[in-house]
Amino acid sequence: MPAVLFDMDGVLVDSEDYWVDFQREDLLPEAVPDETVDLAETSGMNFREIYDYLEAEYGTAISREEWIRRFDEAAEGIYTERADALDGLHDLLADLEDRGVATALVSSSPHDWIEMVLERFDLEGAFDRVISADDIDAASKPAPDVFEYAADELGVSTEECVVVEDSENGIEAGARAGAIVVAYRIDAHGDIDRSPADEVVDSPAELREAVLELVERA
Repeated sequence: MPAVLFDMDGVLVDSEDYWVDFQREDLLPEAVPDETVDLAETSGMNFREIYDYLEAEYGTAISREEWIRRFDEAAEGIYTERADALDGLHDLLADLEDRGVATALVSSSPHDWIEMVLERFDLEGAFDRVISADDIDAASKPAPDVFEYAADELGVSTEECVVVEDSENGIEAGARAGAIVVAYRIDAHGDIDRSPADEVVDSPAELREAVLELVERA
């Protein structure tokens, strides 16, 4: 039986625009003031690993503790006040449940951020598994580890999974895991490489149609 693995930021909630603005306008100019960083380099990565990546590649002008504090502060505002859920999300999850399809929320965000989203949008208990990259001691996206872990938790092979992702690193991670990948195109990411995806969709309605069609085929 197939399963669907949903990324959170940019898919289940439209938080990516806010995260992009926060990083591009507020945080990165302070953290790496002498460099222009393409956010596609780090999109989909755990925010702590983003700091480590920037430190290694460019050197950083703020401490790791300050970086984490700023992200945690921004997360509360984004998830509890600003972001909206994907249109038709509850209906899509109900349709998948009716078809006997297992679902997992699979995110690079920590569990306390995920819990804000689950509580605000009445999604507690809506997924068979809720998985944070913090749950595993492995490489972040674009490595396939978190999707391989999610499939194992659901008792299916990655080849039986449909992964729904918006970021370049997330799309690549799903493809490297051997899953069927639906790329959800959002303005926040611009013209990224979506070529590893099996399907590219531009709206919640297209996303729903593609996911339901693919699970019927799987």
